[in-house]
Amino acid sequence: MSTTRQPDRSIVAQAAAALRCALSPRCSKKLRVMVIAWNCLTVRAQVIAECAEHQTHSPVRRLRRKSRIDADAARDAIAKDTEQGVVRAAYGAASAIRQHCGARSRSFTETGFGSVPTDSLTAVTEKVSVVLPCLNEIASVADVVKEAKDALCKSGMDGEVIVVDNGSTDGSPEAAIRAGARVVRERRRGYGAAYMGGFAAATGDVILMADADGSYDFSALPSFLERIREGDDLVMGSRFRGRIEPGAMPWTHRHIGSPILSGLLNLLYRTGIDDAHCGMRAFRRSKLDDMHLRMPGMEFASEMVVNAARAGLRIGEVPVNYRVRGGTSKLRTVPDGWRHLRFLMLYSPTHLFLIPGLFLLLVGLILLVVLLPGPVIVLGRLFDIHVMVLGALLTLIGFQVLTIGLYAKTLAVTLRLQPMDRTQRILRRAFSLERGLAAGLALFIIGFGVDFGIAARWVASGFGPLNEVRPALFALVAMLLGIQIAFSSFFLFAIEIQAREPAS
Repeated sequence: MSTTRQPDRSIVAQAAAALRCALSPRCSKKLRVMVIAWNCLTVRAQVIAECAEHQTHSPVRRLRRKSRIDADAARDAIAKDTEQGVVRAAYGAASAIRQHCGARSRSFTETGFGSVPTDSLTAVTEKVSVVLPCLNEIASVADVVKEAKDALCKSGMDGEVIVVDNGSTDGSPEAAIRAGARVVRERRRGYGAAYMGGFAAATGDVILMADADGSYDFSALPSFLERIREGDDLVMGSRFRGRIEPGAMPWTHRHIGSPILSGLLNLLYRTGIDDAHCGMRAFRRSKLDDMHLRMPGMEFASEMVVNAARAGLRIGEVPVNYRVRGGTSKLRTVPDGWRHLRFLMLYSPTHLFLIPGLFLLLVGLILLVVLLPGPVIVLGRLFDIHVMVLGALLTLIGFQVLTIGLYAKTLAVTLRLQPMDRTQRILRRAFSLERGLAAGLALFIIGFGVDFGIAARWVASGFGPLNEVRPALFALVAMLLGIQIAFSSFFLFAIEIQAREPAS
């Protein structure tokens, strides 16, 4: 007994997406005809697989409903209703579209009569939103919108182009609308604010970011989406792996700024990205909340990569070509570079506070303890009371920096800016308010006891001359550290109360 073959719904969805692209006014007539023919044959094969006799359920109506094509075009395709005719037509359409589109898919579509390769047109069933921030880009925005729409069309994708106007006064929004974009207004000024406004307005399952100045080549769009299909959550463009046109990137940006900032980002967060500040990137919209994007300025570019790495998202990278931009650049080398550097350091309290603070504290304590009994000669050099004073200073400064780092990490977890790391877990296991108060009190008592002994000897000597600078300095540092530990414990405990629930 034969069973009715179940239709491949994904093929129908792909065909519908490709057809919507074909009906775009940006596609040539010849290409449109080929895409419609391919859709007719593919969906027709699915209809045949769905019913034992295709006359039963009016395949013309099915074709028209599922692919939104003209009934006459459907009848023309159905006229080739022999096995050989369908296979020959499908192979011919696939070959012709592959030559015209240059698509890179490798999948196959079951036609009902055999396995016909359609690697020339495997449309992404998800919708793609191209988001372009714009501030006075009248010289290029229309061309960029058209290029993005052409790239979507040639790749057989259903999508939209969103231009986020960030306060343009030169007619850029109107030019974008005429080119076929959807324009949204974002009152908050800034690179990151514009993108966040565009993300909120996007309806696509995949979001592609690029600039409206014409500097990025949209021929890389299929590569981005291929990596998304392969499982990447965030796909970064790499200008250094692609071609950089002469004059497109200043020498200082290419050989100093970008490599240093990307290297620092990789050192601190282990992202493995060559070009962490490329403006062309794509990600799944479902992962947007995981990245916790907040920064309104240029540091938004770094924030996306850092938070994606912290969230454990899979990050990929593809080559992109970088062209000479149109119009006037809004990038300010020193201020914007500083914003990136500032963000990277502030988002890593371990490297900004904990490591330097711990180093200073240890060096200071070593000098303080070694010189407490008396002067020390090292390599013929005399280390005396002045070096001990330096040790006391380093100890106090180091402890202050260390505690600020602990405050920053605990607050970051409380505000959900970062997940709990090993340092936080160790602190949570080892720290309690009672232990902190006990340690602080013990240090204070030790320092006070040393000072009390000095005072007692002074009284016993009849208030005569004293040579107790070293123990007095040690006692001073011990009492100050004790007081700082006690009050820091109260402050950390107050933060920890708020941190326990989000971190659990």
